[in-house]
Amino acid sequence: QVRLVESGGGLVQAGGSLRLSCAASGSIFGIKPMGWYRQAPGKGRELVAVMAEDGSTTYADSVKGRFTISRDNAKNTVDLQMNSLKPEDTAVYYCNVGFWVGGARYDYWGQGTQVTVSS
Repeated sequence: QVRLVESGGGLVQAGGSLRLSCAASGSIFGIKPMGWYRQAPGKGRELVAVMAEDGSTTYADSVKGRFTISRDNAKNTVDLQMNSLKPEDTAVYYCNVGFWVGGARYDYWGQGTQVTVSS
């Protein structure tokens, strides 16, 4: 079983910054893709940023240039530095470990942390 614990959410004014952190523990064998998703009220969950095993990154277009994902493989942690925040970034942010094994998809999620950006 994999456990993900997030921290760092909160309330910030537009233009401000927040840093989210996620620590993974449990039965993780090897380095797996880790990333962040978010879900705003009334909307579906969307990818924010993900870092693959090789360090390559993928960002949602809406956050490119403002958000930066980083990870520490030795500690199984992944962080999301969010700068120049906008009210539309308001959402619950979820840490994710997701990977494929033999054609089956495995996704593990944290409990979510609220990010609220005031205008």
